[in-house]
Amino acid sequence: MLTIRKSQERGYADHGWLKSFHSFSFAGYYDPAHMGYGNLRVINEDRVAAGAGFGTHGHKDMEIISYVLSGELAHKDSMGNVKGIPPGDVQRMSAGTGVMHSEFNHAEGQTTHFFQIWIEPNQRGVAPGYEQKSFAEADKRGALRLVASPDGAQGSVLIHADAAMYAGLFDGSEAASIALDPARKAYVHLVRGAIEVNGEALKAGDAALLAGDALLQLRGGQDAEVLFFDLAA
Repeated sequence: MLTIRKSQERGYADHGWLKSFHSFSFAGYYDPAHMGYGNLRVINEDRVAAGAGFGTHGHKDMEIISYVLSGELAHKDSMGNVKGIPPGDVQRMSAGTGVMHSEFNHAEGQTTHFFQIWIEPNQRGVAPGYEQKSFAEADKRGALRLVASPDGAQGSVLIHADAAMYAGLFDGSEAASIALDPARKAYVHLVRGAIEVNGEALKAGDAALLAGDALLQLRGGQDAEVLFFDLAA
């Protein structure tokens, strides 16, 4: 079964320096029908103004992934990591027993556009951890590139969760398909452009929620960037 959730159905917050769309209940946006999907708890699409950002704050027992589309995100945490996250990089932070961090946009005159994703862990109380890897555009072109997984397969970042995250770029005749376990859940978020998911049309910001399906097919992309999640039910 495939269900489409339109972009405009997401929660939205405008804090001036931060404009954020929430796919699931978060902060001031609460919708009991959208508390997450499987073990996927948060997908926030954030645009952070130049010279602004999230001050130091804490997390615990959550796998947090940042995926930057444009600009650069400056990250600093209590583990001693001070990093810049450019487009093409995937950052994983395992909050575990507890971590403090901040995120800022130091680029003058440039908005940082990124996704922050939270996945519920299957191991609680782990030591906090950090990992950041770059994934070439060529590896995502016309394909679903594994970027996060429970075992770090194919050079992906390692998450302490029963989930996998893929990224893909599709345009024109480019297409991809991947077998699904009908006992699990699948979630496709269209970051930009347009694409067909199992024959259903999605536009930027839309999502496809799949349950009980055995196959995912992506085709008909128009400058499309896709995030796909294989999730515990």
